[in-house]
Order: sequence, then structure tokens, then C-alpha cells
Amino acid sequence: MNSRQNGFSLIEVLVSLVILVIGLIGVFNLHIVAKRGSFESFQQTQASFFAIDIINRMKLNRGQLAGYAGTYAGNLSLPSQSCDVSIGGNAICTSTETLQWDLYNWEQLLNGAGETKATRSIGGLDTPTACIQVSGAGDVVVAITWRGIREVSDGAAGADEFVKSCGTSNKRRRAYSINTVII
Repeated sequence: MNSRQNGFSLIEVLVSLVILVIGLIGVFNLHIVAKRGSFESFQQTQASFFAIDIINRMKLNRGQLAGYAGTYAGNLSLPSQSCDVSIGGNAICTSTETLQWDLYNWEQLLNGAGETKATRSIGGLDTPTACIQVSGAGDVVVAITWRGIREVSDGAAGADEFVKSCGTSNKRRRAYSINTVII
């Protein structure tokens, strides 16, 4: 009697399923790593945007340039005068009122107040700290630090002392700084 069989045995099917599952786990892990990298990149882009935003605000209010210097972490209170003309109002503000509005509005952007879900801010950076240094000659350094997704290394460890002093040092700290001259 010839008992020749065609097809796959149960063991062959199980082995192929194990190989398939291992491959799918690898694909899913790759997807997670790609999403984290994409988010880290987005945060870096946001920090760059925020640094350029405050520099542009400083250029428009050169008379108060020294007033922009400081450390900002979300503690400023709403100024008495709103100087936001983009809403459609014709606000006439002094340079000091513009300074206060610029810093408050910028700090709110850093913390994500422009994007909310229910009452929670979801835009902006994760626990940001921004530091601005202004020298007498118009040299400006803007440093922004925030918390990254995973521990890698301190993003400001190799930077100059001003950037190192901005924010809390830890392995999840990310840093972005820009040096410019406003004349």
C-alpha cells in the first residue's frame, strides 16, 4: 500500500505561523520606534518655530529688547491690555504693554494653550522652559528645553553654560538654542 500524502503537516503549519508572528512583532516594533522618532522630530520643529517667533516679536519691539531677557516656564499672568491685533481688534499698546503681551502669549504657545481638548492643553512642548539672554550690543540667545519621550542623554550637556542652565538637567531633556543679532 502506497501512503504518499500531498499537502502540509500540522507541524509545518505551526512553524510557519511562528515565523510569521516573529516577523509581525518586528514590524510592530519598527512602527513604534518610527512614531517616537517622528514625535521627537516634531517637537524639535516646534521648538525652532517658537524660538523664531519670539525673535520676530523682539525685532518688532526693539526699544524693549532688554525686557525680553529671562526664564519662562508658564508662570506669567494675563496682562491687563491685550495687544493681539490678529483677532480683529485695533489695540493700541505702548512698547511696555507689547512686551508683556508678547511674553505672555509666547509662553502660552510654548505650553500648548493654542490647542486644547476639554480643559487640557495638548499642543506645545512637554514641560518647556525657555530662556532668553540679551547683551547690550543686541546679541540674543534663545534657548528652549523640554522633556523628550525616552531617556537618551541630556540634550544640553554639550552646550554652553547659558543653555545648560535652562531647564532641569536629566536624560530626557531636549534643547534647542539659537543665537542672533537684533539691530
